[in-house]
Amino acid sequence: MEKAVTDRIVVGVDGSETSISALRYAARMANALDAPLHVVTTWTAPPIDPYLAIDWTPEKYAGETLDAAIEEAFGKTPPDGLTRAVLPGAAARTLIGLSDTCAMLVLGSRGHGGFVGLLLGSVSAACAEHAHCPVLIVHTRKTNEDADQEATS
Repeated sequence: MEKAVTDRIVVGVDGSETSISALRYAARMANALDAPLHVVTTWTAPPIDPYLAIDWTPEKYAGETLDAAIEEAFGKTPPDGLTRAVLPGAAARTLIGLSDTCAMLVLGSRGHGGFVGLLLGSVSAACAEHAHCPVLIVHTRKTNEDADQEATS
């Protein structure tokens, strides 16, 4: 069975500052390459006591996070042709799977979670190592204020 290959650029977002920067950068790349832009967020179900009644689902929360990230990146006018998906599964595994059918995978250097001092988060590092297409890792520029805070920590 042959793999379907497309020219789309896939960007993974989790609502973090670096993932929104990656989304903006991916949009510029897609525009320059005249390629479709596909924005993805993933979700997994946490272990929940079945006796707890809660009005929250991880899929709905992930969708809200995706919508908010797109709005933060582009305001009320996302790029033409932008598609979005909320997919079940672990982020790294899901994005690596998508890398079979895209021209490029774009990610922020680190998202929510993990140790803030790490240069790459576990998802971006796993994707950089195992993806089946080129991977672009976007770092957020540090301001002088960020450098000052790190120096005093």
